[in-house]
Amino acid sequence: MRPSGRKPDELRRLKLTPAVSRHAEGSCLIECGFTKVMCTATVETGVPPFLRNTGKGWVTAEYGMLPRATGSRVPREAAKGKQSGRTQEIQRLIGRSLRSVVDLRLLGERQIVIDCDVLEADGGTRTAAITGSYVALSLAIQSMLKNGTLRVSPITGHVAAVSCGIFKGTPVLDLDYDEDSSAAMDANFVLTEDGRIIEIQCTAEESPVAESEFRSLLKLARKGIRKLAAAQKKAIGA
Repeated sequence: MRPSGRKPDELRRLKLTPAVSRHAEGSCLIECGFTKVMCTATVETGVPPFLRNTGKGWVTAEYGMLPRATGSRVPREAAKGKQSGRTQEIQRLIGRSLRSVVDLRLLGERQIVIDCDVLEADGGTRTAAITGSYVALSLAIQSMLKNGTLRVSPITGHVAAVSCGIFKGTPVLDLDYDEDSSAAMDANFVLTEDGRIIEIQCTAEESPVAESEFRSLLKLARKGIRKLAAAQKKAIGA
């Protein structure tokens, strides 16, 4: 039995609230159970130096957790003067995930910056950030199409992310903190709507995992991604 009482293939309660920021070109508040992440998309003129005069744009991301997103206060990284390795790894993952479904040439020499701020954490903050960021990015693109900045959408597909793991010997979908902290194996799956793989982060905590177990997790992830993609489409009005 899962601590939450969910079935092995059941997502946490999911809520995507689009356009929650009146200033950002695109925004979304994603809630996966008790995990809440605010995602905003900002359109900037110009690109990083390595892309200047190439005709290509860029999509990047920044990620952070508010001090009381967890059970005890965590000092702001800005106060320490540097980001943790975990933060840098997660924001790079978010950026890579989004760029995989964007034609950067169609974006032109513009940059879209995605900011992901974790308001409350109960496991799966990076996967929630990717799923919510796609909605914020899509809404920003819609805004650019509406105001004539773009003539054609550079978005080539859907991307979402979900975690899976082996909990008490059972493959389960969408781990919360209680499961994640004691799982024999956990994995983050970043997939397209039709199940193609963008990135998988997989770690065995106790013993090596058989291929059959991994395949069962991938099957669960693909089922979860289809549901997440359906919620994304509803949020962006697609």
